[in-house]
Order: sequence, then C-alpha cells, then structure tokens
Amino acid sequence: MTNDNLPKATLMATLEQIIQREPNPFDAETFWSGNFWQEKQNPAFTVDSIHQEAISQIETLLNQVSEDHRTRTVLLEGETGSGKSYLLGRIKRILNRKAFFVYIEPFTASDYIWRHILRYTVDSLLEVPEGEEDSQLILWLKGLSEFEHRSIMDMIRGDRQVFIRNLRDNYPTGIYNAHEFFGVLYDLTNPKFSSLACEWLRGDDLDEESLKILRVQHSIDSEDAAQKILANFGRISAETLPIVLCFDQLDNIARLADGSIDLPSLFGVNSVIHTQKLKNFLVMISIITDTWKQNAFRIQATDRDRLDAIVQLKQISLYQGEALWASRLSIVHRQSATQPPSNLYPLTREKLEDKFPGGKTRPRNVLMLGRQLFQDHKLELMRDRIEYIDVEYTQVLDQQSSHSPEPAIDVSETPSLPPTVEPKADLLAAFKLLWLRKFSQTQDRISRIRQFSSPELIAMLGEALEALSVPEVNLRFLDSRTYSSYSLSYQFPGTSETVGVAWSEDANLTKFCNFMKVCQEAIAAKQCHKLHLIREESIGNPNNTGYRIYSDIYRKSRHQHLKPDLLSVHYLITYHSLVNDACGGDLIVGNSTPNLTELQTLIRESKILQYCPLLQQLELVPSLPIGEATRELWQPVEDFLLNRAISQQCMARQRLSQEAISQFSHINESQVHHLIEHLCENHPSVAILNPDAKLEDQLVYLVNSQR
Repeated sequence: MTNDNLPKATLMATLEQIIQREPNPFDAETFWSGNFWQEKQNPAFTVDSIHQEAISQIETLLNQVSEDHRTRTVLLEGETGSGKSYLLGRIKRILNRKAFFVYIEPFTASDYIWRHILRYTVDSLLEVPEGEEDSQLILWLKGLSEFEHRSIMDMIRGDRQVFIRNLRDNYPTGIYNAHEFFGVLYDLTNPKFSSLACEWLRGDDLDEESLKILRVQHSIDSEDAAQKILANFGRISAETLPIVLCFDQLDNIARLADGSIDLPSLFGVNSVIHTQKLKNFLVMISIITDTWKQNAFRIQATDRDRLDAIVQLKQISLYQGEALWASRLSIVHRQSATQPPSNLYPLTREKLEDKFPGGKTRPRNVLMLGRQLFQDHKLELMRDRIEYIDVEYTQVLDQQSSHSPEPAIDVSETPSLPPTVEPKADLLAAFKLLWLRKFSQTQDRISRIRQFSSPELIAMLGEALEALSVPEVNLRFLDSRTYSSYSLSYQFPGTSETVGVAWSEDANLTKFCNFMKVCQEAIAAKQCHKLHLIREESIGNPNNTGYRIYSDIYRKSRHQHLKPDLLSVHYLITYHSLVNDACGGDLIVGNSTPNLTELQTLIRESKILQYCPLLQQLELVPSLPIGEATRELWQPVEDFLLNRAISQQCMARQRLSQEAISQFSHINESQVHHLIEHLCENHPSVAILNPDAKLEDQLVYLVNSQR
C-alpha cells in the first residue's frame, strides 16, 4: 500500500498510533510456504543478499541446460525455517523468462508417481507467469518454430492435419504417439476444445465421447505412457525454454513398508529421466537437511550419483536479519506522519544480538522474533489506555463455542492493566485465521473435484480421518494392483466394524466396471462390514455392466454410494496443504511451529472439519442441526472478527472492518460494524476502546486473563 492510497486520517497519525492500529507486520499469516503458483510473494519482503549464492548456482545450471539441452538435477538442502520453499518461489519469480516452472506436490502413491508428475506439470504449465498475459503452455507453443511466421489464430484457421504433418516433419523421431500428441496440441489452440485437451494431457481418465472429440484412442492411463508424454514435453521444449521440475515438502510423500518416506522412488524417477535422456529439464529436489541425512542411505548409490549439484542453504547474518525486519516494518513506517528513529523501530539490533549471540540464524527465527517483539511493544503502548477486565480462559472458550447472548461490558470502573491472552486461546485463534486464509485460496483455485486424481483424493480423506482420531485407518484396502491406491479402511468409532471406502472419479465407464468388480470381490471376501463408494462422476445406465454390478452392491444394502460435493473436497485439500506444511516444518501458527500431531490436535479442538459434508455423510462428525445454514452466513464473519482480535490484541476498528470485507464477499461495511458491536456486547473478551470517538479513531481490543 502506498501513501497515496491511505486515508487522510491514517496519514496524519503518529507512528505510535499506527503501531496500535495496524496488524502486526510479522504475522505468521504473511509467511510463505508451499506451492509457488498458489502463494504469491511480495517482492518488497525479499532481501536480495539472502541465499544469493544458491540462486547463482542454480541459475548457472539452468543456463547450461539451455545451452546443451541435457537434463540436470540439483538437491536443494536446508534446515527447517531456512527458506527453501520461499527460495523456489523466488527463483521462479526472477528467472521466469528463462524457463517454464513446474511445482510438484508430494506424491501419495509410488505406483502412480509418473502420472502424478505429468498431472502437476500440465497444471503448472497452465499458470500465467508474472508480467505475461498467456499461460506457460501457450508461451511454450508460441516458442515453437512452427509458429515463428504464423500466429496461433492462423493455425486455428488452418487444417488440423497440416498442423500435425508440419510438426511431424520438424520432429520425425523421438515423439511418443506423435499423431495423437500433436493433434491434442492443435486442440489446445482452439478455445472450443482446449479444456478437454488439457485434461487429456494431464492424464485424466476421459469417457469415450471425449476421446472421440479429441480423436485419440486412449487416456494416458499408465506409468509408461505418462513418462513418455513427459519426454515429449522435454523434447519439444528444447526449441523454446527448459522446464524446471520442483519437488518440495518431501516429508509427506508416500511411505515405504517400514514407515520411512519413499525417496528411492523419487530418485528412481530422476535416474530414468537421465538414462532415458529426457531432454531440457532441470530437476530441483528440495529437502530438509535432517530428512536427507536420515534417508540418503536408502537410495541406491547409482541414483545418488545422478545429482549434478548439492546446494546447501546457509544461515543468514544479523545484518541480513536487520534487512528482513526493515522490509516488514516499512509497511508501518510509511503510514506515519512522524519520522521513525530508525528503520528498525520499534525493534533494535541489540534484540537480535541478544537472541542470536553467535551472529547467525535462520530467516524464520528472525521473523518470529520480530512478531513477538512488535506485539510486546504494542501492548506496552496500550498499558495506560486499556482498561482491564479479568476474564477466565474457560469463559473465553465458552463464549467462542456457545454464541449465547451476554450482557454488554461496563469498563468504566476497571483498573488499568495491560491485556494479555491465554496461550491456548491465542493459538486456536491464530489457527482459525490461518485455516480461513488457506481455505479461501483453495476455493479460488479448485473449481472441480477431478482436478485431483483418485489416489490423491483417498489419501487426503485418510489424513482427515487420522486427524479425527478414527481408529485403524489403513490405505490400500482393495486387493488390486490397479485400484488399491483408490481405497482405504478404518474401524468405525465405538464399534469393531471395519468400514471400507473406495473413491473413483475415473470417467471412463469401462474403468468403472473394472473398479466395481474389484469392490464386489472385496465384499464377497468379507474384507469389511460396509463398503462406501465415493463418486461424483456418472455410474452409467442399465445397459452397462459396471452399472449392474453397482446396483447389485448399492441398491437396498448396508453399503452406500456417497456423492461428494466440491465443498467437501475444499475441506480435504485445505487440510492436506496444512499437513504438507506441518510435515515439512513449514507450518507457522502464531508463535509456534506445530508438527503433525499438534496440527491434528488443533483440528480437533477447533472442530473445523465438522462442517465437511462428506465427513458428515460418513457419520464421523455430527450432522449440523436445522437452521445451521442460516447461522453459517454470519457466524464465520463474527468468528473471524473474534479471532483477529485475539491474534492482534489491539487493532483499529476501521482496519478490522476492511479485512473482514476483503475476506467475505457477501457482507458490506454497515453489516461488519453491526457484527463488531454485537461481538463486543456478547463476548466479555472483546471491547471497543474510546467508543465515543470518531469511527476512524476507535480501537477494538482484547481484555482477558493473565497468562
């Protein structure tokens, strides 16, 4: 935000007033992790000198790939909090004109790994880089010699067979299934068929009608086919730009039989990329130092030898730590009418030296220290202004859960003491805010269930069941080489019954028939007391064999067919992204870095997953009472206001209102202010300071028990 965009009242405020009004610039919500196509970096927060040597090493390797088109692999190694994920995003941002960047999410099934890589390669190629109008995929097509003298529209107006013939002339060898592949590339340039073409390229299992439209015989339904299509991309990209494959958050990939992460499969894939001479790739494997030390011995020496470079992220100096602080604090400083004593105010270099006497640390440690010190300073400023009410922590939690009306608070006679917040309530509030941000991101980018493969969907469901402490959750319930990764089982809580779950969104009805046969065999073998089918796609009609088997299983029996909705998938995906962060040491909630077990505890205590319709259908969370839908319209907004107040402890009423409006599109300013007043009337933990002042001068603050 520039000064030109700030309200006049804000510009006239002193620096101390701004500190009291504004959110903490070091809030963990602004920390960055995960998929660089989902999280947008703020360049103003980047300190160029941090990890500059690592960037130079990687850029050198990328330049070499550009020159000779020989694939190379680099291992990016660093401790938790060293900035590995951030660095991947930074490299993508500054080198996006030198390569096409692909982010590969952790794979959930080792026997599906090539198809997983292909899916995320195409998904990333559909993203639009900074400063461009077209997706990476269209930029890739435009870079081919076939388009040097003719526009894409010219090609669309031309003949499909001419297009295919020209590309086959340019690439007479080395292209797998060339006629169909080039035909699908042609369809990419046609708005009428482009979405369907993308689905085929990413390996979606298409129905017969869709295959006919694209003039292809089969979907990409095997590991071998996925590997060869990926090789096609590399072969053709040699004429344009290299493709950078980024593997990150590897602590949540598929597991081996002994429970360790399946790094051997990933490094096996990397070796195949080299031995099969897949051209024009730079493979970047980002891994935590301890994870690498604990698992490197499991990887065959020949696979480790395929690493062209190991780049280690070093700790940063305190001068770089100062620069990190200054980049965040500038947001506060530029809003003030008064000049700050230094670019670090209200923090100091001495605080860094006291905390890190060795003179070195990790970026995250610096940011988390900044958050705590800034918050301490804010509370110190409020010491003489806030009137204190002693509220027990149990009362605060009761108020958050019951929502029952309480009398307004009379603070006129209360003594002056600094407000504090009980750590657990603070943690839950911070977690709910983090969830809301992640959930909103998920809703923005996920528009259909089949954006994820069936193995991914079932694995995400398994993570949610484990978070709910459902007993005996086991993946790969079905005894099938093809469909085991589509299934799981668990023990229904409070009983000894085994429940099986099979989830398939493959659109092809022949595949659905085969899937139903495997389910039928599991029931005949009495592998479970009940078998749930989860499927949103069509099940065909009475003329289909798969439909008849389905009817035998799910008509008038204890077995159930559950149709998932997009909202349920949003819940599962959001939680999965948090699991990735927690396993990789990247999850920041308030002042803590929860591991997976602690994340599961937060999920249970926040009761967030009880709103997931699919989990309600499975009867693993209680169904919402009648009238809950109406309450859901406003309650999330009030919860946001309460959790933001707990997180910040003091904040300008106007700023809080603006954040709520930005977060929830269905409300306006008048409604938000009404909800703020309702919140203060009904929650003894929140009140308005100086309620008789102008609206822009009012502060919402937290009054709570001492820690």
